[in-house]
Amino acid sequence: MALDSDEQKVIDEAPNQLMIGGEWRDASEGGKLAIEDPSTGETLCEVADGTPDDSKAAMDAACDAQADWATMPPNERSEILYKAFTAIGDQADDLAMLMTLEMGKSVTESKAELTYAAEFFRWFSGEALRLDGYYKNAGNGASRVLVMRQPIGPCYFITPWNFPNAMGTRKIGPALAAGCTMVVKPAQQTPLSMLALAKLLSECGLPDGVLNVITSKKSGDVSAPIISDDRLRKLSFTGSTEVGRGLIEQSAENILKVSMELGGNAPFLVFGDADLDDAIEGAMMAKMRNVGEACTSANRFHVHESLAEEFAEKLGKKMGAMKIGRGTDEGVEVGPLIDSDQRDKVAELVDDAVEKGATCVTGGSKVDGEGYFFEPTVLSGITDDARVLSEEIFGPVAPIATFRTDEEAIEAANRTEYGLVSYVYTSDLKRALRVCEALETGMIGLNQGMVSNAGAPFGGVKASGVGREGGNEGIMEYLETKYVAVNL
Repeated sequence: MALDSDEQKVIDEAPNQLMIGGEWRDASEGGKLAIEDPSTGETLCEVADGTPDDSKAAMDAACDAQADWATMPPNERSEILYKAFTAIGDQADDLAMLMTLEMGKSVTESKAELTYAAEFFRWFSGEALRLDGYYKNAGNGASRVLVMRQPIGPCYFITPWNFPNAMGTRKIGPALAAGCTMVVKPAQQTPLSMLALAKLLSECGLPDGVLNVITSKKSGDVSAPIISDDRLRKLSFTGSTEVGRGLIEQSAENILKVSMELGGNAPFLVFGDADLDDAIEGAMMAKMRNVGEACTSANRFHVHESLAEEFAEKLGKKMGAMKIGRGTDEGVEVGPLIDSDQRDKVAELVDDAVEKGATCVTGGSKVDGEGYFFEPTVLSGITDDARVLSEEIFGPVAPIATFRTDEEAIEAANRTEYGLVSYVYTSDLKRALRVCEALETGMIGLNQGMVSNAGAPFGGVKASGVGREGGNEGIMEYLETKYVAVNL
């Protein structure tokens, strides 16, 4: 399918080179990386396919810029971030179109992501002005304790394909506010959004070398020389737990400070006293945001047996009525999955559940034709041995299991190595607090289907990662604490 004139214009104007030291340049070996439109399977364009030599050059640029950026007045860092917040809003139409073309989500969802992404720049523009330490008497009264915060230094960020702007601003925002420089490696499926963001920041006055972007089809090859560089002080990654474990292992050599936002297996608990209509609305948000391709996506629904049948019927009707299509088309609510491998995995999990006794309330199949579409799917009567309860789906599939007691619900929710987010629907305040305290996750949506908020600490426990992004905690990931003992 040929792009229309507006789509082609956005692609033609998008940067397609590496950003190193404030300059756009081709890969050192001239390689190219093809970017695919997941709604058609066709190539949109090509970008530079960076090499280890390019990543070394990017690291050099970040290190060269570190001292000046760290000493830039907080007011000036704050102003650049706020300009970028405003610029994202001004350029939202083109940025959303670009994101939709390379990632697949609807333009409406892309615009929602940009609003969320921009909020990190607004939030951390304020945090840049709130960095503080403290001064106090020592316990013996004879000396003083002076504590100061200083930027940790050059950082390396590896961002995922599912939220190509927001996962970038969530790392870039606090790093810039704290006074850190960085190299960013976006996912090979969706580099255009990050390159466009780098261009936008440069136009907003970000000095050369503070942000450097390496695109490559071989993430491990270009990451290795950066992670092993003894000048690097911070590594932040959003992606699978499997890859995160490997990166943590690599980071041990130089004792890097790490932030890892890894996999999830979010339980969505609906208790017998829940407002069913509210729970359905929350389920739609928690499940179908980003076509289910989100680490925070509700992965398994545990519904009290008294409500399970009605819940499945109502959720099935809503999900089955969603319009499937190319994200740039009018009224589309469900775009394609990112690639054929992801669609095959979703189909495999659905088939496994049905073979083990689940009932397909709606959907359940790949969509015929071009692109990587899968029908919004609701499965009821899920058995305990179904893989869909233990594996991250990353697609538009809602498996429903039942429980009788609160204890059963909590045990089922915690029966996973992951611990990113949970969702809880109940009208009983005491139950809500008991359940929230017992759930082994870093975040909880209580009677709401979305937890993402730039002003709140985002992150998980167990195999879902370490560290927090956003909120008051977010900037601390980019600061070192220095203590001075003052002899009076």
